[in-house]
Amino acid sequence: MSKHEEALQDAPKFKFWKSQMESNGLKINAINDFYIRRRHNGEVLFAMLEVDADTPEGDKIPPALFLKGHAVCMLVALIDKETKQKYVVLVRQRRIADGSHTYEHPAGMVDASDAPDEVAARELGEEIGLTVTADELTKLNSQLCYPSTGTSDEAMHYFYVEREMSHDEIMSFHHKDMGNQSEHERITTVVTSLPEAHKLVNNVNGLLLHFFYLQHVGDYETMKLL
Repeated sequence: MSKHEEALQDAPKFKFWKSQMESNGLKINAINDFYIRRRHNGEVLFAMLEVDADTPEGDKIPPALFLKGHAVCMLVALIDKETKQKYVVLVRQRRIADGSHTYEHPAGMVDASDAPDEVAARELGEEIGLTVTADELTKLNSQLCYPSTGTSDEAMHYFYVEREMSHDEIMSFHHKDMGNQSEHERITTVVTSLPEAHKLVNNVNGLLLHFFYLQHVGDYETMKLL
């Protein structure tokens, strides 16, 4: 490990996970790391770990852990000034789950001690080119959501933002080439309606985000179309 690389035990996401485990009564006996991926600045991005831990009931907890930390996922609703028709902006990229092009809402990982809403605002600029401040975002979940409790510590923060624009301004977000080359991102943006987005998205976070958003704004007619 170079002097610039963050040690696993010093990574905020590792310390948060470990503190949660211990606060819930688990006794951690040993942790073996099989692989650690770091950002270009040396911070731990994620890690594959084997955990030997005892539960308060006297059992061994299943040992495989994909340490990923917190993440944000954002629904961007662009509203046509004239017609009031609502559009959402997705990102299209290949994913390792099956190698296919997937359609997802803008998202990103929360690193170090960053505030989730600030990360969300920054990711919207990087992934779709929309300038947003943290205070313009509305949080949709009051407690952390865990997409895969059996194998990962990943915890989600869901946000949305609405903007009124002309139709031409909305369509300027369609088919933009975005992404961060240092993180192997090749992203193309897609503008579509929310019901169509629901057909395109197969990411569980994105599907859940649709229902959170529609419930929050009280749009149950659109919810019936999903």
